[in-house]
Amino acid sequence: MANVTLTINGKEVTVPAGTTVLDAARGAGYFIPTFCHDPDIPGYGGCRMCVVEVKGARALVASCCAEVTNGMVVETESQAVNEARRTILELILANHPPDCLTCDKNGDCRLQDYAYRYDVRSSGFKGEKHNYPIDDSNPYIIRDLNKCILCGRCVRTCEQVEDRQVINFAYRGFNTKVAPAMDTNLAESACVSCARCVMVCPVGALSYSNLAGKGRTYEIRKEPVTCTFCEAGCQFDLNYKGDKVLAVTARETGTGRPLCLKGRLGLELLYSDEPVTPMLKKDDQFVEVSWPEALGMEDVLKKLGDLKKLD
Repeated sequence: MANVTLTINGKEVTVPAGTTVLDAARGAGYFIPTFCHDPDIPGYGGCRMCVVEVKGARALVASCCAEVTNGMVVETESQAVNEARRTILELILANHPPDCLTCDKNGDCRLQDYAYRYDVRSSGFKGEKHNYPIDDSNPYIIRDLNKCILCGRCVRTCEQVEDRQVINFAYRGFNTKVAPAMDTNLAESACVSCARCVMVCPVGALSYSNLAGKGRTYEIRKEPVTCTFCEAGCQFDLNYKGDKVLAVTARETGTGRPLCLKGRLGLELLYSDEPVTPMLKKDDQFVEVSWPEALGMEDVLKKLGDLKKLD
């Protein structure tokens, strides 16, 4: 594969042809903020936080979508770039609830991190704020659409699973939101609670119900674990507070994003120090079930019982 040489912040960089400016800059050690970018589903370019200045371009360029070219000269932290990023943050914050101190995502929120980095202490714009009811109808996932920044990462990761596509953008303008079909709550939708959406959410719009109020992000230590309930090899994190496992959550980094709820429930049964009650949807209602039923092992146990009777 041919290589391309460009200059980033005065440094000459050589990368394979087809590389995006974002990947080239990050590979060279330069920071570029993103909200909507997902390395596994690239090329969206919706949030514009990743804009950079390219010499000769008529406007700032979304680095997650632009491919490098020979001789390209890029500035990732010019005055125009930083001003654009600050303006984007101010526009988001104009509609965002100011409850960072009590948000479970405090300390692990990109909006918070970027506001700190670019010294955005308050919004220069006056905007309306949503007052959506918190959707806690699903026993595993909490949705607070008042905090959603419409980056679309949850929508795109859900679309990646064949025949899933549970959520999408609904309505227009200020009323735009992410919702299941017919704008129902999550429990009434076709959601299987795999938590891929929670894993990729960069703010506090999506969170795990079993972690709510159990610890600040800096108190929780994560260790990777791979599900072995089938051959998919989905990856999860064991969430420790001290020596105690609080919960099992989907893992964003690496390969093997979760496809079902069974693996997470099974891992919680194996590792969690707290009693876990599995719940599955029956007739559009979540009900408590036994562990064998939750893990799809009822038939296996029945056959083992039949074999024992033969002995």
